[in-house]
Amino acid sequence: MTIDEIRDNFALLDEWDDRYRYVIELGRTLAPMSDAEHSAANKVQGCTSQVWLSRTVDRDGSNEPVLTYIGDSDAHIVRGLIAILLTLYSGKKPQAILDTDAISIFDELGFREHLTPQRSNGLRAMVERIRNDAREALADAA
Repeated sequence: MTIDEIRDNFALLDEWDDRYRYVIELGRTLAPMSDAEHSAANKVQGCTSQVWLSRTVDRDGSNEPVLTYIGDSDAHIVRGLIAILLTLYSGKKPQAILDTDAISIFDELGFREHLTPQRSNGLRAMVERIRNDAREALADAA
């Protein structure tokens, strides 16, 4: 799934109840996380729900770092938000991650008006965690 497909599917859904159901369905597509990956090191601070993001850093053919993520949450809607974030960020090079403004994409999809302040803060915490990982990967590659 691409972010353009998600945008197109959102455009087809007029009601926010339908959009929430779609986001929950996206969350069901997340790869499962092992018990070991549900660790304190992978837990995202600043989220009301429990959220874990686990990353691996590989190298592409030109030896540049590529960050790949799996994620999980104890809240269905948050799992869907994670699925959208991973569509944007997982499998990308650090600079591409830093160049992608996930919050503006979520705003474009209408989430600013439809997420509680706590969920919005949690979303920002997830984005910042991924962006920090990208900055760290860039620094390690230098």
